[in-house]
Amino acid sequence: MEFIINFFENIPSIYRTIILVSGLMFFWIIEGIIPIFQAKKNRVSHAGLNLFFTFTTILVNFCFAWIIVLTCDWSKNNHFGLLHLFNMPSWLMLVVGLLLLDLIGAYLIHFLEHKIRIMWVFHLIHHTDTNVDVTTANRHHPGESVFRFIFTFLAVIITGSPIWVFMCYQTLSATLSQFNHANIHLPKKIDTLLSWIIVSPDMHKVHHHYVQPYSDSNYGNIFAVWDRLFGTFMTVNDTKNIVYGVDTHLDTAENENILNLLKIPFQPYRPPVGTTKEQDLKI
Repeated sequence: MEFIINFFENIPSIYRTIILVSGLMFFWIIEGIIPIFQAKKNRVSHAGLNLFFTFTTILVNFCFAWIIVLTCDWSKNNHFGLLHLFNMPSWLMLVVGLLLLDLIGAYLIHFLEHKIRIMWVFHLIHHTDTNVDVTTANRHHPGESVFRFIFTFLAVIITGSPIWVFMCYQTLSATLSQFNHANIHLPKKIDTLLSWIIVSPDMHKVHHHYVQPYSDSNYGNIFAVWDRLFGTFMTVNDTKNIVYGVDTHLDTAENENILNLLKIPFQPYRPPVGTTKEQDLKI
């Protein structure tokens, strides 16, 4: 545990960048070997579009990073937050911290983004991708990145997370998001087994189906427990039949234009128009 604590307390920015880039490259290669579906467009141009939003996400996070660092230090010095209510061993603090940070900073904000219109119009840029792959993991409008930072900040305040727990969470969050968005085919039994612990590729692909109620399920990022606990877990018979995107924005030209994607939250609201047939679901 001492190694983990020391590593994540002092992890250089270059290490975090290497982890992010390595994950993208690794899953990008695997996608070419065992894909769920064959990409409808050139993988390189598709990646270029999503990497633009990866850059804006990194930029927003960088601008607010100092607030998280100061908050973690303040919580530690003042013993403020749920993690400081009891004298926990380091391993338990890590487990509880990861679970709570994932609940508040990932599951809760994601759930609310699908329920509150002002948040949804920013989040739907993520759902307009009709070729979901590893690069989709960071396809977030800068406005959504701000919303997600606010909930990450709240998660740190509520938990009183030490910086090493938070940095471990951020690393796992980025890696698991790449994993569960990746266009990779795992044996069904393995994917199902993983989905009892972490958010697996098949589990998250259901969330990217273009119509409700599929898109209003499986909000988790790291741990699968929250969707099962709060009744938002859903599965389908065959993920190969999933149609990606969102039913209000199916125009390919719109979804591949950076300027248009940036403007979507400020355009007239388009309410959902499609629903699934109950017999197509396996809940």
